Amino acid sequence: MRIGLITRDPGHPLLAGTTALLAPGHEVETLDAETATDVPGPLADVYLLKARTPRALSLARALERRGAPVLNSAAATALCQDRTAMAERARRAGLPFAATRTWPTLARLAAGAEPPWPVVVKSRHSRKDDLVARVDDAARLRELAAAFPREPVVVQEFAPNSGWDHKLWAIGDRLFAALRRSELAPGEQGPAQPLDPGSLPEGWSALVHRVGEVFALDVYGVDVIDDGDGAPLIVDINAFPGVRGQSGAPEALAALTLARAGTGSAGRRLAADAVGGT
Repeated sequence: MRIGLITRDPGHPLLAGTTALLAPGHEVETLDAETATDVPGPLADVYLLKARTPRALSLARALERRGAPVLNSAAATALCQDRTAMAERARRAGLPFAATRTWPTLARLAAGAEPPWPVVVKSRHSRKDDLVARVDDAARLRELAAAFPREPVVVQEFAPNSGWDHKLWAIGDRLFAALRRSELAPGEQGPAQPLDPGSLPEGWSALVHRVGEVFALDVYGVDVIDDGDGAPLIVDINAFPGVRGQSGAPEALAALTLARAGTGSAGRRLAADAVGGT
């Protein structure tokens, strides 16, 4: 089979590990979406959409129009780039997503009525190095507005928590988990601490899989905080995250890739054989 990687970083640990598993029996090729506008000739059997730039989404849509399976789809990936649309979809589906309000610009937010402090201010459009900040008073809000006056933003009330985020990832049916110091907490964030998914509070694993169903995602991350009583609150959803440092993640992605490229039970058997029955 031929597998296409839509990414500018084929050396990313998850992609590199997956490629190492697939390459002995399959052809793996990289498409740099920032330079490739089309794919001439025969299509690959499946494409992995790791990049999330406008050019990458445009390329993925073009491949889908030609009938190629893309994992995750361009539509599902784009939905997770818009935090307003993400929150609306989650709340309509009954998911415990943080209440989210949208402002056209950060300057408009700073000039309007003061929200109940503290709040979390995020760029509306999720991207690398976007804005995510805890704001405790109007002075801090004005500082941010001076630095990013035209930035469209969303605002979430700050939910008291332990200062640790649960980073939950799904690759197909496989679930991975870690604890990471919140970027909103004081001090250094530090590395994530691996967490046994079986130790998650009751219902959390099912919640992650429900997110995948609602957002039509195959490879995704869900950022969850504990409200102090064990109830989960979703604060973000990411399409095709890095899933770094998680044992078994490349094997899970390799198996999912071949299953999506194949059809039915034959594809699933091929996937299992290719990664040693994982």
